[in-house]
Amino acid sequence: MAEKIIAETSARHVHLTAEHVEILFGKGHTLTHKKDLSQPGQFACEERVTVEGPKSALKNVIVLGPTRPATQVELSLTDARSIGITAPIKESGDIADSASVKLIGPEGEVVIEEGAIAAKRHLHLTPESAAANGVSDKEIVMVKLDTARPLIFDDVVCRVSEKFAPAFHMDTDESNAAAAAGVVYCEIIKK
Repeated sequence: MAEKIIAETSARHVHLTAEHVEILFGKGHTLTHKKDLSQPGQFACEERVTVEGPKSALKNVIVLGPTRPATQVELSLTDARSIGITAPIKESGDIADSASVKLIGPEGEVVIEEGAIAAKRHLHLTPESAAANGVSDKEIVMVKLDTARPLIFDDVVCRVSEKFAPAFHMDTDESNAAAAAGVVYCEIIKK
């Protein structure tokens, strides 16, 4: 029997390399753990940055840890438009041919030539939860949210790993469209 899967809103955030952490926050600085996120090993940090585009800037954008091999900025399409960039919709980690932005921290700034994306909506699943829902890694499904404004999202990629906890992630534009406030669960619909 298919299990209930939590639906979470992934607000704008930044993943940084260790090098960029030092540029933005000072030599020898490491990320400061604030609270754990739903995905094992992932955490919100005390650190914040400004994300600047050619038109304007988003201040106080949260940094997520741990550090990564490449710096990545995840924005909603509304965020991207507001700062004057075109962020392609891509899976997290796929930053090739993505938008350029400037990151400003308390100790420095860095321009990333690529790395700003609108994250493709996705499901994190363990092998067990994938089997219970009859789906496989990289499979594209639909997800139904039962909210005050029920909505079915198409083109949702399944990401299966024993390192994950089951969760559906959407950005703030998608969450607002579905009125997904508070604790919301979703149902996978096979195509």
